[in-house]
Amino acid sequence: MNNITKKSFYSFLTLYLLSSFIFLFFASYWFYSSQKAIEMQNNYYKMNHIADKVSADVIRAHMMSTKFVLAKFPNSTVALYDKQHNIKYGSIMEEVNFSKDYYMNEKTFTLVSQATIGHLGVDNVVVQSSECTQNVMKLKNGVIVTSIFVGIVIMIIAVILSYIFLRPIKDKMQEIEDFVKDTTHELNTPITALMMSTSRARNKKVYDEKIIQNISISTKQLYDIYSSLSFLSFDAKCEATEELNFSKTVKESIEYFNELLERKNINVEFERATCILNIAPTKAKMLVNNLLSNAIKYSLPNSKINIQTTQNFFCIKDEGIGIAKDKLSIIFKRFTRANTYAGGFGVGLNVVDGIVKEYEFKIEINSKEKEGTEVIIRF
Repeated sequence: MNNITKKSFYSFLTLYLLSSFIFLFFASYWFYSSQKAIEMQNNYYKMNHIADKVSADVIRAHMMSTKFVLAKFPNSTVALYDKQHNIKYGSIMEEVNFSKDYYMNEKTFTLVSQATIGHLGVDNVVVQSSECTQNVMKLKNGVIVTSIFVGIVIMIIAVILSYIFLRPIKDKMQEIEDFVKDTTHELNTPITALMMSTSRARNKKVYDEKIIQNISISTKQLYDIYSSLSFLSFDAKCEATEELNFSKTVKESIEYFNELLERKNINVEFERATCILNIAPTKAKMLVNNLLSNAIKYSLPNSKINIQTTQNFFCIKDEGIGIAKDKLSIIFKRFTRANTYAGGFGVGLNVVDGIVKEYEFKIEINSKEKEGTEVIIRF
């Protein structure tokens, strides 16, 4: 990943983790608080039940004049106090605060009940238990462990989601980087040719045909690059549609590329019929220029290109290197090249596809490797 992608990745990851951990903290705190309150409430009812049972035993023993025996309760201690707060029966875990009915210390819960109403000289029933604090501690540890586990899962999910969500950005950045590299390479060739031809012309002070031809070809290559990039960037949709002699446009394009055709010794056979279309002139020109430029670019020297126009379709067929079958489905994608045989940005067929879709034409491509490619546009 480059610096921009890394920055986006870490920014998204930080924001996602921060918001997730804040939510996790409040959710864990709410769960712990609610479960703690439920545990304390259950403990209160349990201790109150013990106090009521002991009080009932005291009253029964007093009324029946029988010997009182203090029952034992698991996880709890019970003590019976007189009015002077002296223990008459049982034992306690720690000192009792008789000013409160129910309270909690660090390790124990204490409940003070006066349900005996003085029977057998018992004024207070005190129940103490450490079970609730133990359960609360287990709950706290459980919440912490679960939160840590969920936090780890969130981190893993965050990383995965970051990669998934940022993959299109990463791919697009890679496309831009490749595009810049291709642009530099593609512009370098005609610019170098122009500089060399101009230098030779100045040194010779004689403008021979070959120098002029090189300057002309290089200038046209630069213009075609400019036209394609301008169309992709600005897409001149404001240009008015008009009735156009499409066959004439094709003929002009052939003449435009004549010098390049001569350099590769490619023969063009043009079967021309009347073809009148309602289309913007610039887009008609770009449609033909991109297809003819590709045909020339990927044709072998000393080969042939067949072009045919009718009122219903436009067809261009070369004897070039062809396109692999598995590449036919992606050749219209911007910045995608089916091979590295010749230079290019991978924008020509994307421009053609955009124009075809705009005017609701149909495009067909038939190609075999090492045999050539046929492109048909049906109007």
